[in-house]
Amino acid sequence: MSETNTPTPGGRVVLVTTTHRVAPGLLSWPAWRTLHDADRVVCADPGHPQLPYLREAGVTVEIASPDAHELVDATRGGRTVAVLALGEGESRLTDGLARLAGSGRVQMPDLELLPGSYDLPGARLLDLVQVLDRIRAVCPWSSRRTHEDLAKYAIEESYELVEAIEDGDRDELREELGDVLLQVIFHARIAEEDEEDPFSVDDVAAGIVTKLIHRHPHVFGDAVARTPEDVRAIWLSTKAEEKRRDSVTDGVPLGQPGLALAAKLASRARTAGLPVPVPSGPGIGYELLAMAVRAEAEGVDPEAALRAAARAYRDAIRTAETHPSDEGTDIPVTGDTEDTDAPAAERADIPGAPDVPGAPGHPGGDR
Repeated sequence: MSETNTPTPGGRVVLVTTTHRVAPGLLSWPAWRTLHDADRVVCADPGHPQLPYLREAGVTVEIASPDAHELVDATRGGRTVAVLALGEGESRLTDGLARLAGSGRVQMPDLELLPGSYDLPGARLLDLVQVLDRIRAVCPWSSRRTHEDLAKYAIEESYELVEAIEDGDRDELREELGDVLLQVIFHARIAEEDEEDPFSVDDVAAGIVTKLIHRHPHVFGDAVARTPEDVRAIWLSTKAEEKRRDSVTDGVPLGQPGLALAAKLASRARTAGLPVPVPSGPGIGYELLAMAVRAEAEGVDPEAALRAAARAYRDAIRTAETHPSDEGTDIPVTGDTEDTDAPAAERADIPGAPDVPGAPGHPGGDR
């Protein structure tokens, strides 16, 4: 009878897994106990980050990569063999053990998977930081980017995220959240290199953690908030305490889209209880301002409302392109649907095209 057909008295193989996202040396008590008490501990990676700590604790680790047969043989006599797994796993070994167990020709030892350390929530963010560190150091394009270079991408990715939310596309939502997160990590990585005022992604995270805790005393302190209105009042109070602004308009970015800007200013004035009449004047700008203020007062996001209407308009355009009526259509089929910024003079023949102040040929234009 061959050696592989010889019954093996009960032994034990324990595959101890760890994660590089937790500081080395931090292992669960069952893992420490198993590694300390095992008859043999093997590891295929001489650079495994846990090795110095195991040796310091008196655990002898053999640098070896036994196959499944060798591992089963090592458990004869009821011995326990612990395998300190590689970071990417031990698929060769586990596949081999599965084949042996499925053959029915070998009396297998007890097989146990023992997680020695776990990924905490958010642990994969460490991978993103590491990957971006590498890209920043090596990539000819990324290594030269500045905050100013990347600013436009932050805006673009934010709009794509909003679109994914409004479309209800879960796959796109996950991807776009990743793209926005990349912008944050990338800017923080660039900030580390500033000679006068460097900061890191940890500083960024620490700042927002401090802010969130301070603005949620009903969660982390003794304050009481039973309704969303209570929470909003607490938020505004703590925010005012932090910022100590001279005006309710301080901190409102003027570079944001016009409808959003108007709604934000209206929200600040209404929240502060300031009875400010909406300015009036000639031109469509004041009309849009009044509509944005009215939308905000009614709890409507004017930007989102306009985007929804614009999508309906887009669908109508596509329908007109695909199925033009015999009587013609109000939407010209030009063959270039991507150009949405045609000058007013070029759009003069489009029925219903708005008369745009400031455009060439318009009173007040050509400035």
